[in-house]
Amino acid sequence: MRAALLRRSTDRESRSAEMSTTKGKNPAGKPQRSAIADVVAREYTIHMHKRLHGVSFKKRAPRAIKEIKAFATQAMGTTDVRVDPQLNKKVWECGIKGVPYRLRVRISRRRNDEEDAKEKLYSYVQAVNVKNPKGLPTVIVEE
Repeated sequence: MRAALLRRSTDRESRSAEMSTTKGKNPAGKPQRSAIADVVAREYTIHMHKRLHGVSFKKRAPRAIKEIKAFATQAMGTTDVRVDPQLNKKVWECGIKGVPYRLRVRISRRRNDEEDAKEKLYSYVQAVNVKNPKGLPTVIVEE
């Protein structure tokens, strides 16, 4: 019994070591992707109601901003996310507890021109005015 447990733990350790070494490598023959070529803009519909379910009223709008930033980070792969003031106004339009059920946003991945920037790219999130954001697909926007 003890030998089997020991064997299992060493198997896990060796598997995790293999995964950590192959994670950063590119397969042979594939060129390294350039961050500069990754400048793109897309329009998304974010379902805020499901993301804020169970959040107390006095924390809904601040949490909504955090959820928008988390969505942009996941969608664009950048940790530096900047929110447009108009989007902030749209979230806070009906007060701290009256966040819209859905928001249509344009997320643009842009070059960071600052010299001492940690990352080459950042995401900029803007509100898009639509009558009803329900059911709209994700669209790539040509800028």
